[in-house]
Amino acid sequence: MKPDGLTLRQGYFNDPLAFQGLVDLLHDIFGIDISAQDQLGGPDRTCMPFGYFDRSGRCVANFSVFAMPLMINGTMVTAAGYQSGAVRPEFRGRGLYRDLMQRAYTWAEQAGYRTGILLTDKPALYQPYGFRVVTHCKFGGSVPAFQPIIGGNARQLDLGMTADLTLLRDMLACRQPVSRHFAVVSQTEMFLLNAHFDASITLSLLPSLKAVVAWKCADDGSLKLLDIVAQDIPPLSAILPHLDVRADSVETYFPPDRLSWKGEPVPYEGSCSLMMSGFGLEAAAGPLMLSPMADF
Repeated sequence: MKPDGLTLRQGYFNDPLAFQGLVDLLHDIFGIDISAQDQLGGPDRTCMPFGYFDRSGRCVANFSVFAMPLMINGTMVTAAGYQSGAVRPEFRGRGLYRDLMQRAYTWAEQAGYRTGILLTDKPALYQPYGFRVVTHCKFGGSVPAFQPIIGGNARQLDLGMTADLTLLRDMLACRQPVSRHFAVVSQTEMFLLNAHFDASITLSLLPSLKAVVAWKCADDGSLKLLDIVAQDIPPLSAILPHLDVRADSVETYFPPDRLSWKGEPVPYEGSCSLMMSGFGLEAAAGPLMLSPMADF
């Protein structure tokens, strides 16, 4: 039943005023500004938002679904990601969120998605719909032997520079999944938005390896590898000489099976739980982690 005074809209990203309504909703509820997508190439074209708007055009509730193809144990899985779920406080308790979730799940099923994936700090909310928490693990180990490269041509990318942004978008469009075990196959928009949101992330272009490495240095002396963008993922021993970083240990925030390096799984406790449903949940076995550059 349609709530009094509210209009249901879906697929409204082509309407600038409606999209701004979602921007305002997410800013007011979560303190994030997704309008930065305009500077990074625009929102995800696969995204299907479901939202309720009041008479003034304000978005009061939303739940979105988008394509998030995954590599799971060597098999490509076309998954539906769910994000941007929010309801303004004065409209809570009216069943709007449940209604929008059900619409999004139905749409995804009819579109042929057989796997769902989401990040949440309220897992119990999604369990009735077949979602289960998947244990997150980062991978830690020693620094492999390497010889630093003196005078190399590695450099830091600046997403504020059109040429760098275009280069990175092109590389993301034809990347190899960073892991055979568990990784995003393609999700350009979230990679760029996560890099924009977190100024502590360094994006290093390694021309000789035709790769971009997203990384951080931690206070404990560890090198944190968040993601690698390349058509052919190079081994860790080939990456380290280009980064010019002194580290006591290495942590990867994705399964390191392509790196020719052994890292031990360590339980990762973030602010949100990774949840999956359907085929992906059944296939995802063993220690795994979704790269922070794919957070959504």
